[in-house]
Amino acid sequence: MTLRLAVTPGEPAGVGPELLVKLAQSASAHELVAYADPELLLSRANRLRLPLELRSLDPGRDPQPLRGGELAIMPVPMPEKSSPGHLNRANGSYVLDCLRHATSACQDRICDALVTGPVHKGIISDSGTPFSGHTEFLAALTNTPRVVMMLATEGLRVALATTHLPLSEVPSAITREMLAETLDILHRDMQQKFGIDNPHILVAGLNPHAGEGGHMGREEVDIIEPVLQRLRESGMNLTGPLPADTLFTPQHLASCDVVLAMYHDQGLPVLKYRGFGNAVNITLGLPIIRTSVDHGTALDIAGTGKADTGSLQLALDYAAAMAEARRQ
Repeated sequence: MTLRLAVTPGEPAGVGPELLVKLAQSASAHELVAYADPELLLSRANRLRLPLELRSLDPGRDPQPLRGGELAIMPVPMPEKSSPGHLNRANGSYVLDCLRHATSACQDRICDALVTGPVHKGIISDSGTPFSGHTEFLAALTNTPRVVMMLATEGLRVALATTHLPLSEVPSAITREMLAETLDILHRDMQQKFGIDNPHILVAGLNPHAGEGGHMGREEVDIIEPVLQRLRESGMNLTGPLPADTLFTPQHLASCDVVLAMYHDQGLPVLKYRGFGNAVNITLGLPIIRTSVDHGTALDIAGTGKADTGSLQLALDYAAAMAEARRQ
């Protein structure tokens, strides 16, 4: 099955454009479509002394495999030229334009999935559009009331109940309604996008020792456990709330399909310790399939050719597998 995968390279001054150029050196069974400025990609290819041929996207034609050194392109003009490692807020709007066009193509079924490169949140916000991350931006763009951020690496998937919030705002954000909706999305997408009939979900507590019966915080007693009990009665396979310091141990992880952490830095340090550079970021709950690299813009090595393509390749592999599962 040949698929058409939309790719946005992300921040033009970062490693995203060159990662895509490097990845394009190998033939692809799927048609990778870069939603980007053609001159940006060609200049990075020239800097790396790598061949690159850009083939115009024909939306009316079936997806076509790519030869080594070839990419399909849907041009998105960049306001100003970009140099590796040098941020320019004039190009912040360009990054969002790439995302808008690629997302629209997925919604219109021109492309089967969206794969995103790393962006710089600060420079986008400085350009005039408040931006807290891909997850929140794509949710707003697709009018999706709630999405779930999940990272995956070999042997471990970690989803988040809250994403890019200050730690002080996390407890008030965890409500019964929010938690139930998050678990519903997680359960459903594990079934529909990963083919797991009865996913086993481990749920972390919010407080140390999962609150220890209310002595170290009452969120587990008042919010998390009542929601889990109600969803268990509806048929979900849920274990928790478990203390986060013992949840991520082999005896627990061996029997689970995914972990739900309560906040960003509760779950992701463990996953990134286990698989940084070989992990993928997945947005669940969207009407489209979206995956991304697990790293940032790496401005310090942009343009040097040192950036590793492993996470981008994995993001493409996951996107293709999820798109194939959706078609079946």
